Amino acid sequence: MEKIFKKPKGLNDKTMHYCPGCGHGIVHKMIAQTLEELDLLERTIFISPVGCAVFAYWYFNTDHIQAAHGRAPAVATGLKRANPELIIVSYQGDGDLASAGTAEIVHAAARGENISVIFINNAVYGMTGGQMAPTTLVGQKTSTSPFGRDPNFAGHPLKVCEMLATTKAPRYIERTSLDSVANLNKTKKAIKKSFDLQARGEGFSLVEILSPCPTNWGMSPPEAMDWIAETLSKEYPLGVFRDERADTEVRNDS
Repeated sequence: MEKIFKKPKGLNDKTMHYCPGCGHGIVHKMIAQTLEELDLLERTIFISPVGCAVFAYWYFNTDHIQAAHGRAPAVATGLKRANPELIIVSYQGDGDLASAGTAEIVHAAARGENISVIFINNAVYGMTGGQMAPTTLVGQKTSTSPFGRDPNFAGHPLKVCEMLATTKAPRYIERTSLDSVANLNKTKKAIKKSFDLQARGEGFSLVEILSPCPTNWGMSPPEAMDWIAETLSKEYPLGVFRDERADTEVRNDS
């Protein structure tokens, strides 16, 4: 029990600003635990996004850089090429990565940049009022699609893992979820694998995480978790989309 509730060294004592039921805090803890377990804290630069996690630099005991909307992969590329020994974590939401930063993430993946991207997919623009995002489902109601997303007008949802997996360079791409204990464990394992692969110099990796946004979905936290399992994961199937060396063992796996 002590291990479960112990605050990781990678997080400070500041109270997080996220809404009740939001998934960002869960993922922040997983990232901090993993950096501690792999002894990477002192080498890590965390790139905070524009979005709900814009203030992530308040919480992590790592160095930070704030990137403009969507530009985190470009910033990560410069940091890593100038300082190959560093661990670069690009943390982005779906509005940041899949809209403003589509070009940046595609080309960073195509080049095989040795960075770790943690991609939070909650199917809306969370920080600015729950507008339709590139990942919003067909028929899903948001503040800018009050009658549901119409594919004839707004197109179909963008599937980032599937898209990036068509390029040859990425080392590891996986989609996970926060909707159950089993999937929480898979998410933590995926994050750890991504960071460990980067430390080994293995190349580009991305972990997409289906995450709840009860406030903008108009649901209670339990309802939001159910919606991920019953609806969101149907559009965005969980699984590994690229693993070039599946036999690689992750250090200090727990």
